[in-house]
Amino acid sequence: MKNKKRLLSGNRPTGLLHLGNYIGALQNWVKLQDEYECFYMVADWHALTSEYQDTSELAHYVEQMFIDWLAVGLDPERSTLFVQSDVIQHAELTLLLGMFTPLAWLERCPTYKEQLQQLGHKEIATYGFLGYPVLQTADIVIYRAEVVPIGEDQIPHLELAREIVRRVNYYYGKGNPILPEPQPILSPVPKLLGIDGRKMSKSYENCIYLSDSQETVSAKVRQMVTDPARVRRTDKGHPNVCSVFDYHKVFTPERVEEIEQECRTAGIGCVECKKILAQSLNTLMEPFREKRHKLQAHPERIKEIALAGGERARQVAEETMKDVRKALKLFLK
Repeated sequence: MKNKKRLLSGNRPTGLLHLGNYIGALQNWVKLQDEYECFYMVADWHALTSEYQDTSELAHYVEQMFIDWLAVGLDPERSTLFVQSDVIQHAELTLLLGMFTPLAWLERCPTYKEQLQQLGHKEIATYGFLGYPVLQTADIVIYRAEVVPIGEDQIPHLELAREIVRRVNYYYGKGNPILPEPQPILSPVPKLLGIDGRKMSKSYENCIYLSDSQETVSAKVRQMVTDPARVRRTDKGHPNVCSVFDYHKVFTPERVEEIEQECRTAGIGCVECKKILAQSLNTLMEPFREKRHKLQAHPERIKEIALAGGERARQVAEETMKDVRKALKLFLK
């Protein structure tokens, strides 16, 4: 581990994980385990920033997230898998970093006003929601994580974290930085919309979940939006406006040229095209289902993994906090 850079990432347990989560993050996380010392966090405090009014399903979603992580290949022997709220040091560092963070920095965060509008049906104009980036910064730097895997749309968030770290180091680093400035690991995220053609989102009820059965996946694929101009089987299609074809580019790459040609010449109909996609998705997901079935039968094992990860995370986080308290002259022991 000593020769590997440290990495931090996480998911919010606001619902079940879906194919978009797998393609956008989890698939990459599994690969990164061989290259980095990985810390993967179930961000339950982050979930509260938008879901604080009803936490009745939170514990269930935390457990299911662990199951999905393990099913797709995250390995507790190679990575530290833990629950954010199990490491109280996150809260302490968030409080301290908040003292250094100008209000204007948070208000200018590009996703802040956007999310206020998108989630207008929820009362999220709260202290916690505004301070989300400060908690996110604490999550990263408390493990002295050097890298964070993100998409391009998350770059502003990471840059804000870097600015907060620079400010702390400027006042108290004395030429020897207290906290590292995390760097991004950028990876292209394939286009993957929901079955209705909109962004895949639990709130739209348009997701294909990693926990879906073979029958459910096939049924959802049959509902997917295709080329609206292709009314009859004999009509020629336009793959560039078809959500199903976008999925084929990700999940059936070995046949994508054939499918595109067949669609454009009406050699294949939408029903057959969807059957091919459903088969590809179920082939991918079948190993996940088998692992999930075994894991569901042993909830005590899930708890053991979470507790062990939390213990490991607390040890690392406390070492960082000792240095932070000392630098800020809060260290009294």
